[in-house]
Amino acid sequence: MISKRIIILILAAAALAPLATGGETDYKPQIHGVLRTRWEGEFGNEFAQRFQVRNARLSVSGNVLPTLSYRIQIDGCDRGKMKILDAYARWGFAGSWRVQAGQFRVPYAVDCFRGPGSYYFANRSFMAKHMLNMRAVGAMIGYYGGQSLPLTLEGGVFNSTAMGDHDTWQRNMNYAAKATYKIKNTTLAVSYISADPDSVRMNLIDGAVTWQAGRWIVEGEYQNKHYTNSSHATSHGWNLFASYAMPLDNPTFNQLSFQARYDGMTDHSTGKRNDEGNLITDNPTRQRITIGTTLAFVKNPFKAAIRLNYEKYFYTNGLTAPQGEADKIVAELVVKF
Repeated sequence: MISKRIIILILAAAALAPLATGGETDYKPQIHGVLRTRWEGEFGNEFAQRFQVRNARLSVSGNVLPTLSYRIQIDGCDRGKMKILDAYARWGFAGSWRVQAGQFRVPYAVDCFRGPGSYYFANRSFMAKHMLNMRAVGAMIGYYGGQSLPLTLEGGVFNSTAMGDHDTWQRNMNYAAKATYKIKNTTLAVSYISADPDSVRMNLIDGAVTWQAGRWIVEGEYQNKHYTNSSHATSHGWNLFASYAMPLDNPTFNQLSFQARYDGMTDHSTGKRNDEGNLITDNPTRQRITIGTTLAFVKNPFKAAIRLNYEKYFYTNGLTAPQGEADKIVAELVVKF
């Protein structure tokens, strides 16, 4: 019932004409969305395959005052399930400062901040999928410098409960902070988060370097996840990738790109205790090599892409790959508007 009401509110907001204007501020709601459908084939003990609607996201954003904006985003079909992703308001003050409150992605890491319309690969890195990819309810303050000082600083406090639980009173909160600085074609990012999902606090640090020039983007990112009271061995994660995009003189597709990635992680726990009250390894050590190509039509803010990836997994100590985490081929169609 709640999800249906949210959808009705989004559609109603999109249909409303602006009631007021002032200066250069546009008060009309902006509608954006991403549809991502795919086919996967996995080479396990026996070949298995499936079709998915991986994402069907719709967002509405806009201004209610020159310095006050809002955003509501839902995913109508995340592998068949509906999720409310974002619901927040943001107030700008003193030029480069903003305060944001509601439900949104916590300011931490780089790869996990990419949305499905801006992925370079069909599947997220192990860091973004397993180690930490968190939306939560809370508040943060940020400084967003301009060209004279290309520095971004963000810090916030968030509920430690799951994204869909806004009702529980809690004694322990999550804390996150992130700094980003751009030097010509290179962006440096460092972030920290302290999370307590189930009575065992986890402290994570992340560092990333992104170089982007012309047709190339190259990025490297590392994460360290420490569990307090020696509850679990420290987890390490890494993600290295490169993408090369070339223009096409074609009325249907205007870009062809090639991607390569090497990512991995050591034994990892989500921080949730088992029935005996101990942390277990939810994700064993693994590494992966991904190669892919993408044929796309890009004209901001619109994008249509056909993507093909092959993923090769490597496990240690003779472990058998769990279903969904084995060698696979992925073909997907992405539409962004």
